[in-house]
Amino acid sequence: MAQQYASYPSLQGRHVLISGGASGIGAAMVREFAAQASRVSFLDIDRQAGEALVRELSGTSAHVPSFLPCDVTDIPALRSAIDAAARADPVAVLVNNAANDTRHRLEDTSVAMWDATMAVNLRHYFFAAQAVIPGMREQRAGSIINFGSISWMNKQAGMPAYTAAKAAIAGLTRTLAREVGRDGIRVNTVVPGWVMTERQLALWVDAEGERLMDVSQCLPGRVQPADIARMVLFLAADDSRMCTAQDFIVDAGWT
Repeated sequence: MAQQYASYPSLQGRHVLISGGASGIGAAMVREFAAQASRVSFLDIDRQAGEALVRELSGTSAHVPSFLPCDVTDIPALRSAIDAAARADPVAVLVNNAANDTRHRLEDTSVAMWDATMAVNLRHYFFAAQAVIPGMREQRAGSIINFGSISWMNKQAGMPAYTAAKAAIAGLTRTLAREVGRDGIRVNTVVPGWVMTERQLALWVDAEGERLMDVSQCLPGRVQPADIARMVLFLAADDSRMCTAQDFIVDAGWT
C-alpha cells in the first residue's frame, strides 16, 4: 500500500520563507509547502537551480513559489530580500535552512575559515529571525524553524567549526522562543540525521558511510529530504501550536 501523508488546512495561503531553498532539503521543503497550497518564497545563492525549481512548480502549484537570489552571509542583502518577500504578504513561517557542511580539519581551520563557517551556518539565522519577527508580532502569530544537526550530538570529527555552529542553534532557538513566545511566535529546531541529498550522495556517502548508517540507525532505510520536509510542515502548521523551544530529531533513531 502506498504511503499517504498529512494535509494541513492551516498552511493554505500561509506565507513561508525558506533559506537555501534551491536544492537538497530546501528544495524538498519548497515542493512540500507548494503542495499544501502555501505561498512560498525562497532564498538561495544558486540562481540557476532556483529558477529551475520555479519552472518545475509553475504548472502544478496553487501559488507559484517566488525565488529571490541571495547570499545569506551578506546581511544587508539578506534583509533586503526578506523585505521584498514580505512587502506584499507578511511572513508567517521562517525556515532557516541554508548551511554548508564542507569538511575541514582542525589543523587547517583558520580564523577566516572559522568566521566564514559561522556566517553561513549560524549568523544569518539570527538576522533572518530579527527581520521577520516585527511582522509576526503584528499578526500575533508565527513559526520560526531553525535547522540543527546530529553531528555535534554524535561528537563527529572532521568539521569542528560546522559542529560548533550547529550546536549553537539549540541555544539560539531556546532564547528566541523565550523572547517572542508571549507574542504568539513559536521557535523550534529540526535536527536531521544523515539525509540522502544530491550533495551528500556525491561527496560523502560511500560504502563505509552506508555501513555506519546500517549500524547506527534504529530504523532500516535512509532518511530522505522529504522526511525532513514533512516534519517542518507540522511545525509550520497550527497542529503544533503548543510546541516551542524544542528539538525535533529526524534521524531514524541514530542519536
